[in-house]
Amino acid sequence: MCAQHRTHPIETVTVPGLPRTAGPRSPAEVREAVRHAFEGARRSRRRDTVAGEEAVGDALLVASELTTNAMLHGGGVTQFEVTLDDRDVRLSVSDRSGELPISTRHIDERGFMRVGGHGWPIVCHLARDITISELDAGGKRITAVVPLSPR
Repeated sequence: MCAQHRTHPIETVTVPGLPRTAGPRSPAEVREAVRHAFEGARRSRRRDTVAGEEAVGDALLVASELTTNAMLHGGGVTQFEVTLDDRDVRLSVSDRSGELPISTRHIDERGFMRVGGHGWPIVCHLARDITISELDAGGKRITAVVPLSPR
């Protein structure tokens, strides 16, 4: 059986020095929850590491991008959850919008790189599996599975 570490939805996670909220207030708060999950998994498994630095960085970047997209395009984050097992970290971000994420063209009509629009392609590149689910109360949940071993 795989050992697992699971956080509660962010509204029940207490980060020292921060008040409890209905959803994360910033990508930094989500990254802190992901770091907290990795630290808890390391402690419970009595090993030096659960994942390499690259995998942890990938998970932090995916969590940050999903959260930023929900805040900018999805009407705000309504729930965040992180689950780790021996092979993967599963990141779920819910928001108020039923609109699906889209990739935008990164080069403008003059041939210059556009600002923004890079988050969803980053998530698609780093995650092994991505699931988008409609929520009964409205909105959607995007779940991205990031492998803990090298790609």
